[in-house]
Amino acid sequence: MTILAHFIKDSPVQHWGLTSRQRILRVLNSAGIRDIVDDIASLPESGTVILLRGDYLFDDRVIKYMVDSRDLLLQVLDGPTPAIAAAMVPANLAGRAAQILVGTAGAESLPQVNIETLETLSISFQERLLKFEPPFVLPITAENQRDLERRLFDWSYKGVTDLVTKWAWPRPARWTVGQCVRLGLRPNHVTIIGLLLVIVACFFFARGWYGWGLLAGWLMTFLDTVDGKLARVTVTSSRFGHYFDHLIDLVHPPIWYILWGVGLGVSRLDVIGLSLAAACWLIVAGYLVGRLVEGVFLGWLGKFGLFCWRPVDSYFRLITARRNPCMIFLTAGALLGRPDGGLAAVAVWTALTTVFLCIRLAMAIYRQRVDGSVRSWFLDIDPADPTPSLAVRLFTLYKEK
Repeated sequence: MTILAHFIKDSPVQHWGLTSRQRILRVLNSAGIRDIVDDIASLPESGTVILLRGDYLFDDRVIKYMVDSRDLLLQVLDGPTPAIAAAMVPANLAGRAAQILVGTAGAESLPQVNIETLETLSISFQERLLKFEPPFVLPITAENQRDLERRLFDWSYKGVTDLVTKWAWPRPARWTVGQCVRLGLRPNHVTIIGLLLVIVACFFFARGWYGWGLLAGWLMTFLDTVDGKLARVTVTSSRFGHYFDHLIDLVHPPIWYILWGVGLGVSRLDVIGLSLAAACWLIVAGYLVGRLVEGVFLGWLGKFGLFCWRPVDSYFRLITARRNPCMIFLTAGALLGRPDGGLAAVAVWTALTTVFLCIRLAMAIYRQRVDGSVRSWFLDIDPADPTPSLAVRLFTLYKEK
């Protein structure tokens, strides 16, 4: 069935370089909707029309939900009063729906169309971003531009991630994303710079120049946060960019650890009583097994991923032996004059966290056999709970009221 789009009202205010209309068009385009009708009187009698207020900032999930719905009016709060911000209706009802969106008619004039609110939409859990966040549709004014930009950036950030990405990078990343928008840089440009820094860090690590290597490595990890956020706030994600970025993320960490060992110029890590070769094999094997465990859980047990299964798994993601926590070990070793100790710590921590992940996978398989499925703890969050748990406060956008 053909789906057409029509905008009611517009706003010139930009957020991350895009007006609301431009942003919505990109989201609609990603959903396969490219037919925009400016004159509602020219609509065909058949087909379906999505009508959207261009003076509201829409959560991408809301737009995609509307696209997949039929006979729906979306009601939101505009200050103390409710307003209809979007509609998905048959083309022959589009004129009346447009009157409702501009406020010249009430929603009761379309009794055959359902009214939903943001609270009734079951889209709070974002599997891809490993987070729980209620959807938003917010009126746009010149005064709230900065607040809405901050809201979009927070929306783009993963909820369950490592401690560096979660607490060290958000503020500088938001500033950097703003500079990228101002300079016209696209996410793939940032990813390519990150790839160059991966290579630079490899060179320095192999030569034993750990200070310079860590500088390049940490800058790369920061840009790895920036490119994803830039893609989401500007709606410029692409399949190529997604896989390109994830391939780099998947491949380079064990290479860094091995080259760090090469730079040591020793054959043995006496601090843990292993040969350098054995320690590197332990790191690589643990890294691969850990990734395999995550993949098995994601593919067979829960689309939400292992780290969103129970709160303990979300806490564990903060410190599990992925790149950023391991970079902390390497940095501490270099600062203490014991780069061999930093690599030894990576080997031991990789082994320990991999064992934990294997145990959690076994427990999840058992739970699936007993209950028939595994369920993410995010799905049981009550946004109205006045006394949320520490996990809810840490891994969602919960704010004290």
